[in-house]
Amino acid sequence: MNNPITPLFRAAAKADADAVVALVESAYRGESSRRGWTTEAHLLDGRRTDVQAVVELLAVPDSTVLLALVDDRLLACCHIERHGDVGHFGMFAVDPHRQGGGVGRLMLAEAERFARETWHCKAMHMKVIDVRSELIDWYQRRGYRRTGEYSPFPSGDERVGIPRRNDLRFELMVKEWPGVGA
Repeated sequence: MNNPITPLFRAAAKADADAVVALVESAYRGESSRRGWTTEAHLLDGRRTDVQAVVELLAVPDSTVLLALVDDRLLACCHIERHGDVGHFGMFAVDPHRQGGGVGRLMLAEAERFARETWHCKAMHMKVIDVRSELIDWYQRRGYRRTGEYSPFPSGDERVGIPRRNDLRFELMVKEWPGVGA
């Protein structure tokens, strides 16, 4: 990717749910995900999300699915949800063909901006599968810190994937914005 892009960011609507699911699935599961570096296909089988789950997220108060588009083509998405003065970041996906070109960095920055400016959040939290060292390193380069707080992977919930190994767990990562918030 030699040409820097400037995506248009907007909140998803119910009509975007199919496109969001297709993007998330392409980034995390199956053969298409192996084109990018964010694949979880070696860790999880099954789906990453479905249309019902995306529609449910869109209906939650203080919950937004943000989209990054270029020429009406969906390149990236994420879900953010406010809990008090903290934003929770998840369902982050970048088109595998566009990974490594800066789209993910721009999407994350937009999610952080939205949480700070719209919701006056003081921090962003996310949970990352702790064996994803390359992904954890990427977030650390963007100011997130590991907390050492772990939670189990939701085994048995096929809507988020079927673990291929039994040691999967999430680690909480945090980025704080001093002086931000109410």
